[in-house]
Amino acid sequence: MLFPPRRWSSFLYLLCLLGPSGAWANEYLDELIARSRELRLHEGREWHRLLHYAGNLATPGVHSLADARRFFLAPHGKANPQSELEATLASFFSEIQETQEVQNPQCAFIARYSWLDRQLAFDPARMPRQPCRRFREWRDALNPQGVTLVFPAAYLNNPSSMYGHTLLRIDARDQDEKTRLLAYAINYAANTDETSGILFALNGLIGGYPGMFSIMPYYLKVREYNDLENRDVWEYELNLTPEEIDRVLMHTWELGPIYFDYYFFDENCSYYLLELLEAARPDLDLTRGFRWWAIPSDTVRAVVKQEGLLKRAVYRPSNATVIRHRLGLMNPEERALVNEMGRGRISTRDPVYAALPETGQARVLEVSHDYLNYLRATGRSPTEEPAILARDLLLERSRLGAGAKEPPVPVPEVRPDQGHGTSRIGLGGGRRDRANFIELRARPTYHDLMDPDGGYIRRAQTEFFDFAVRDYGNGMGTRLEDLKLVNIVSISPRNEFFQPLSWKIHTGWTRRRLAGGAEPLVFEVHGGPGLAWTVPDSLRGNTTIYAFLESTAQIDGRLENRFSLGAGPSFGALTDLSARWRAEAYARGMRFFSGDTDTAWAAGLRQRYTLATDWALRLDLSREHQENQSWNAALISLHHYF
Repeated sequence: MLFPPRRWSSFLYLLCLLGPSGAWANEYLDELIARSRELRLHEGREWHRLLHYAGNLATPGVHSLADARRFFLAPHGKANPQSELEATLASFFSEIQETQEVQNPQCAFIARYSWLDRQLAFDPARMPRQPCRRFREWRDALNPQGVTLVFPAAYLNNPSSMYGHTLLRIDARDQDEKTRLLAYAINYAANTDETSGILFALNGLIGGYPGMFSIMPYYLKVREYNDLENRDVWEYELNLTPEEIDRVLMHTWELGPIYFDYYFFDENCSYYLLELLEAARPDLDLTRGFRWWAIPSDTVRAVVKQEGLLKRAVYRPSNATVIRHRLGLMNPEERALVNEMGRGRISTRDPVYAALPETGQARVLEVSHDYLNYLRATGRSPTEEPAILARDLLLERSRLGAGAKEPPVPVPEVRPDQGHGTSRIGLGGGRRDRANFIELRARPTYHDLMDPDGGYIRRAQTEFFDFAVRDYGNGMGTRLEDLKLVNIVSISPRNEFFQPLSWKIHTGWTRRRLAGGAEPLVFEVHGGPGLAWTVPDSLRGNTTIYAFLESTAQIDGRLENRFSLGAGPSFGALTDLSARWRAEAYARGMRFFSGDTDTAWAAGLRQRYTLATDWALRLDLSREHQENQSWNAALISLHHYF
């Protein structure tokens, strides 16, 4: 066992560990404790950052967010910073010898030891300094010179990454652009083998998984993000001193065996990386604004806003982004050759390929090889022996001269930290079914299809807890119009190279018109698969058309048989009329065939005009039909993002 049971007092701990020199060490310990009390070290921000103390919500005092008992040396150290500091000082007198399985407390809590040493100037003659060989070898192997905050873009097909993700890369002294993949990355994630996205999301909401830090080769994460999930990556190089970099590593070391209860919204990957940076530079104030939820793009924004902390930002496009870019530079003939050659359907003996100039052949071979690798990485290998096909393409390319110099993938004009705020509030007025109303709509997080795309995934929507309250002027009064707990839409255009499936799902409460005219709030689960294409069929088209096959389940005591099941199609077109102006026309139908039966449909036009990064004007026009009743609605509203 690394440490004695936590019920032991510091005094008993010393008696058991110090042996004959216990009385002498106890005298020095008393001096250190007295000095720490005089300096009030237990109240210092540095100590609170190292122990991850946070203020209690309803009562005075603090508690540590760390949940592993082994992280605390005092019986009540989780909620008592002073007793934990004094127990920590006591533990530093331990004579435990380091092995591959056991560490001396000076080494296991090396960040605490380093900070307390700076404050109290430990006398090595009275408290022998431990060599901490394992930590020193680990640190020397990393050879650290810098730290980079890495932000892979959102990935809707994985609940843990639908907002994006963050990790820290430790940059080595001899690292350059060609060898950065050989660096190591610090990652915080839920420790689980759960494969069900729904179960992961549910357990993540209630802290059902232990969250742990790990360090791994950076190329493994790049392969996961860029190759397997095709997510663009932003790298934010941080301006940390050598001492601060060492504190990042020391605190990571002592957090290695420690777990925190993982919560999807707040105590997640991004939040604890901010705490790690605060432990390295305690005067940073990064976590204050993330007590209720910590969206990765917002945490990146908090880092960038710290004066002098950002050195530079670097964009790393995914393989799919690079392929789309290069295909966009080709003529239709070359694109057709890439599609056939990358799938192994034709060879370099094809007469159309042979007729190309050498630069064109080189371009076709390079993109065919990249496209083949994309198909392999996504599990859609076009041939039984893709490795042989890849080798043949490379061999053929090696016989040609240098290809034409092509422009690189353009860096997006807006970085993730520069997009609109992830919370939104809207105020507007309109008319529905011959009644005027005022509407207040609010959304804690995160982004919908009509929001400005800069810094976000295009044609993707992820919203939680979006709701609208309306006040009608016809005596109806104020009512909750709708509340969507979860609302996710992924519209992914297809072409001859990429065939993703679009999908949507939302759950919450919505108004349902009944035969008598009443409109109760009914609980609804709604969603389904779909297909989408750009028009004209180009890789960079500004208009997207889509079609979904949707199903709905509604539950309420006022419905016939207390439920209603339905299915039907929906169609729409999403277009950018200018850089600021977006419009969406849509139509949907729903046949409720079980429970409370009905045929319903709706059609409408939504528009958004961006006034500034965090301000937008919207206009919504619609006509709906339920229970043989039809009505029109119009709403104009001003939205603010923050």
